[in-house]
Parts: sequence; structure tokens; C-alpha cells
Amino acid sequence: MNQENYGGIMHPEFPSFKPIDLEDRDFIHEILWRYQPEISKLCFANLYNWRHHYSVQWCMYEGTLLLLAKSAEGEFYAFPPVAQQSRADAVRMLLTWLRDECKSTNPRIERADRRLVEELEGSPDFSIEPQREHHDYIYLREDLVNLSGRKFHSKKNHLNAFMKNYQFTYAQLDESHVARCLELAEAWCMMRRCSDDMSLISEREAVNEALANFSALKLMGGVILIEGKTQAFSVGELLNKDTAVVHIEKANPGIRGLYAAINQQCAEHAWGDVAYINREQDLGEEGIRKAKLSYHPHHLVENFIISLA
Repeated sequence: MNQENYGGIMHPEFPSFKPIDLEDRDFIHEILWRYQPEISKLCFANLYNWRHHYSVQWCMYEGTLLLLAKSAEGEFYAFPPVAQQSRADAVRMLLTWLRDECKSTNPRIERADRRLVEELEGSPDFSIEPQREHHDYIYLREDLVNLSGRKFHSKKNHLNAFMKNYQFTYAQLDESHVARCLELAEAWCMMRRCSDDMSLISEREAVNEALANFSALKLMGGVILIEGKTQAFSVGELLNKDTAVVHIEKANPGIRGLYAAINQQCAEHAWGDVAYINREQDLGEEGIRKAKLSYHPHHLVENFIISLA
């Protein structure tokens, strides 16, 4: 494996990609944090928790972080390169390598952000298309806390019904809650028949990874307990200095208003004093899109596919 010394630590150098591992967290997180990403894919926990689903690998190329993934059909593609400097040359090299060395029939970079697109604008070498199903939904934290105004009337009704009918305790999620959260996630999966749906199988694995490595990944979140039993939880982290990203949110679907409650309580207590909350994408599923739009996002963060022209 080709390796390069970065800050006294050896890391893989292109084209020697390595599978992402927990030991890579601090190095990769530092690169991502300096970049201050807006898209939810560009945080270590997302890359790590979904590493088996996407076969995530990484290496460095002239100071740029490269992220490799594999489609369900077995073809390699990439997530956006990350660096402080211009990435046009890295993008051109990476797409050419995917085409020529990996023999990809559709060499591409998925989940690219507007910042990278702007770096490539004007070049005849690239084709750029939006990925609507991967646009991130961004909300004002104060909107999710207060649920003020007519547009949040139905959400406030659900929350008030829960508050009226249940005595509950909210707590910051920590290691003492992990086992109960895993039990709740598994019960949720049993109700939703996760074993019959490949996407839900992968989500269950990602949820288990996040909870099992909650401290090592330096995640944060909240739980709602009713009569001492964990009935809802949410897991996330800071995506950038102004935005928290919510990776996981699970609740007992038999309790009316509980999803509204865990959303509101975590917006108020779990994510710190950020301006925005990123609740990730809808994956093109109409039900998820309707639910995310019903909370009236402040804006969407666009994701793009970049390929060779």
C-alpha cells in the first residue's frame, strides 16, 4: 500500500484506497471539519455507519481526501473529494481513473455540493446534474423548538396531545441509554418487517453501528422515557459550526405525538445553540418527502452528480 505522512501519521495515498475504519475517525473528521460541509454525507459517522452498504474506502491525493464507494451492481463511483484548495484536477483525475482503471460504465461523483460544482463551472470536461432525492432538508432550529404559527398548527397539536396524555422524562443520550435504544430500534424493525426490505436492513445495520460506537464516534442525542422505559431516541452531531445533523430518529409508533416530541425536545436540548438542523434527505420516497416538507424547511441543500462530459 502506498502511504504518505500527514502531520506525522501515515495514511493511504492514491491509488491505494483502504476500507474506512473507526481508527480513521480523528484524521478524516479534521479534514471534513475544516471544510465545514453542508451536505449530510460529508461527516465521518455517516461514512462509517453506512460503510458496508456503500463499501466505503478512502485515501489521500495531493492533500485531498478521496472517498470511494460501490453501487449495488458492483461498480465503483465516488463521493466528493474534500480539500481546502481547488479540486478540479482531483475530480478530473478521479473520474478518469474510475473509467480507465476500474472499468466503470458510469464513472461519477455522487452527493457533490454546490461549492464543488462552482469550482468546476465553465469547464467543458464535466457534466453536472442535480440529485433531488439526495437534497438535504435544512430547518431553523428555533422553528422546530417553538412550532409557532399556523403552518405548524398540526405539529403543535400532535405535540400537545402527547404532553397532555403522558408523563415523560427527556435526557441527553449517553452510554447508559444505548442498550435500551438498541432494543427500541429492534422492536421498530420487527414492526416494520425490516428483514423483508434491503434498504431497511442496511438502515438497521447503520443504527446499530451508531449506537454501538456512540462514544467513539463522538455523537450526541436525546431520549424520551415514559414510566422509565425508553420510547424514543435521536442521534446526531455537529455538521458544521452553524448546523447539527440528525442521523437517526426512532420512536414507538403506537404513541401519538411521540415523533413530534422527540424532534422538538432534541431541537431544544440536544444539538446546542446552532442556527440550523439538517434532517438529511428523502431518498425519493414520497412518504418521507411529505413528512420532511410538513416541517417547512428553511431551505434545501442541493446534491449533484458529476461525470465526464
